[in-house]
Amino acid sequence: MSTAPTTQTGYVNRNGQVTIRNTQKPGSDHLQYVYQLACSLCGCNYGANGSDIHERLCPNCQKGKPGLELPNSGGGHA
Repeated sequence: MSTAPTTQTGYVNRNGQVTIRNTQKPGSDHLQYVYQLACSLCGCNYGANGSDIHERLCPNCQKGKPGLELPNSGGGHA
């Protein structure tokens, strides 16, 4: 588990969920953004409100609640 702020890239919570990035997309909780998280156990990537990072469980392998939709990462071809 990391002692860095939960929204900092590289933070790992006690359940092995790693903060990847702030997507800048508004979250579903008041004044929150969607952050991309990755499970260090199975590799699942999903979105979560910044306020939930500290307690998140993976929706794929830890029976956590479903993740929020991640925006497209861009970089597509025109």
